[in-house]
Amino acid sequence: MMNLHPFRRRIAALLATLTSLAALGIPALAYAEDGEDPNLNQTIGELAIVHGQRELVTGHIDMGPKYDQGVWRFLIHDDVAKADANATSVWRYPDETVFHVLDAAKLAVPEDPAYSFVGAAAGSDVYVVPQTQNPEVVWIGWNTQDPEVMNTIERGITLSLTGVQGPGIMTTYLQSGSFGEPQVLWDSRKSESQPIWVDVNTHTHANWVFTQPGVYLVELTAEAELRDGSHVTDTQHIRFAVGTATTADQAFAQQWQGSSAAKSDHAGSSDASGGASGNESADGSADKTKSGGSAATGQSGQEGSAPANTALVAVLIGAIIVVFIALVAGFTVVIVRGNKAKRRILDDRRRKAESEAETGGDQSVGGGI
Repeated sequence: MMNLHPFRRRIAALLATLTSLAALGIPALAYAEDGEDPNLNQTIGELAIVHGQRELVTGHIDMGPKYDQGVWRFLIHDDVAKADANATSVWRYPDETVFHVLDAAKLAVPEDPAYSFVGAAAGSDVYVVPQTQNPEVVWIGWNTQDPEVMNTIERGITLSLTGVQGPGIMTTYLQSGSFGEPQVLWDSRKSESQPIWVDVNTHTHANWVFTQPGVYLVELTAEAELRDGSHVTDTQHIRFAVGTATTADQAFAQQWQGSSAAKSDHAGSSDASGGASGNESADGSADKTKSGGSAATGQSGQEGSAPANTALVAVLIGAIIVVFIALVAGFTVVIVRGNKAKRRILDDRRRKAESEAETGGDQSVGGGI
């Protein structure tokens, strides 16, 4: 197999590196801007973790990390107090909880091609748990606001979709306002882990779209670096009963059949593996033809491919520029959208440390007297 020209190899390697960096930068944008929805302003106290199966049909729900007797867990915050001041919000275990998405969640896929990522034809009905609350549909988001979690994590958590098991396609995306472009966070057709970054003291809701009714098990992993230098992680299967006719009992009975990063039943084959196989076959045939020809023929072939090589170099350079601009823009947006709540909690930590230092100094002087 003929190797790429060294210059082309370097360009390809640089493009791959920049693309990887851009991919790493994108998850950091996965949160709504401060002040977009007043319902996102919340403070969570020391709430109990309760046992018992629960079907959640409406109301405000967040998923997030919490310590369970000192153990890092990814749990479900059932915020019933938001709708009923006499009720008490609690944390629940994912294997004892079902999110029931009723037929009231049905919406038609817009004609706008920007929504083609949902995997359903324009005009067809899909089930949507919206980013902005619909009182007839369970409202699902995530937070990093448990007091102990905020005091122990370094700066935030990584929340990853590592698998989806269900009859259709599930996608999760954010959208800023009515005219912003959808920002896809998770897609059940992808086989690889899909991480997003969530700052400390963050509360976010997104759009969850399901193309078919039925039971979905969604595997999510929450991990973080703690201030003491240790690493914590927990993986849970979130249960969705999509469609009014799908029962909570069916969702509770469903068992996880896949492995981490498993795709849904409607996931396509891996383009990467298929493409690689085809390229290897084509390259092999081309190499044999060139090696079997005369030196003159080989030289002629190289000269004939020069325009193609030049075009390829131009395309690669253009792609590098585009990726670089996107990468810089992405990091700029991250900086501009710096979470105010995150800054508040970090400022609180600093003030607390300064106060403790001053108190310690006073006690030392007092002891001397």
